[in-house]
Amino acid sequence: MVSGAALVTPCAGGGKTLGRAVACIGRGSYFSQVMELVQLTADKPDGIRARQPERKPPWLKVQAPGGPNYVEIRRLMRDLDLHTVCEEARCPNIGECWEHRAATFMVLGDKCTRNCAYCAVSHGTPTEYDPDEPARLARAVEKIGLNHVVITSVDRDDLPNGGAEIFAACVHEIRSRLPHTSVELLIPDFKGSEAALRMVVTARPDILNHNLETVQRLYRIVPACSRTAPARKNHGSRVGHQVGPHVRSG
Repeated sequence: MVSGAALVTPCAGGGKTLGRAVACIGRGSYFSQVMELVQLTADKPDGIRARQPERKPPWLKVQAPGGPNYVEIRRLMRDLDLHTVCEEARCPNIGECWEHRAATFMVLGDKCTRNCAYCAVSHGTPTEYDPDEPARLARAVEKIGLNHVVITSVDRDDLPNGGAEIFAACVHEIRSRLPHTSVELLIPDFKGSEAALRMVVTARPDILNHNLETVQRLYRIVPACSRTAPARKNHGSRVGHQVGPHVRSG
């Protein structure tokens, strides 16, 4: 039994010492066993060992970005005034992907006109419409040496066609510089505009996807921005290889 136990003041004990607390609740034998166990552990460290926490699997750990390819791509994005969903959405895998020279471009600026609760991309007043962005993006694709490029965007509800022209221009610019590079577009819903969708389909990207972000059952209150249905007509027959929705989680 540890001497001086009566001098120990338990949490929420109201200033009473352990001995007085034991007397009040009539559980002296229980506290005696606890204190004997504490003494045993102190006298024989090897007698009772705390369970060692399990090591996390290596695939769960992410190294901090900073390799040579990461630094090169980051500088290229700044020099050409381009944005990636890797940075703007705070993807934890950015270091690994950029080190393997893979990046997902985000056109139409870095400010979204919608404020979805599940998205880390900034929202607010968007930047000015930039018709030169597709040419700069094609230069970046060429410099990085991508065989396959993925392009997505923020939502631009302030533009008549939601920025569909920029998507189409990106396809044309990349094809003119790199005819063997496949192009995948991950488009917003364009507020259900069939005219905007037709602009994108006419450019004939190799892959056309629509980002649903998540299934509705995973959110108690689904933000209004995720309820807009995309244009319903099937334009898949006029797209190069694949067309379909893309669910990120769930």
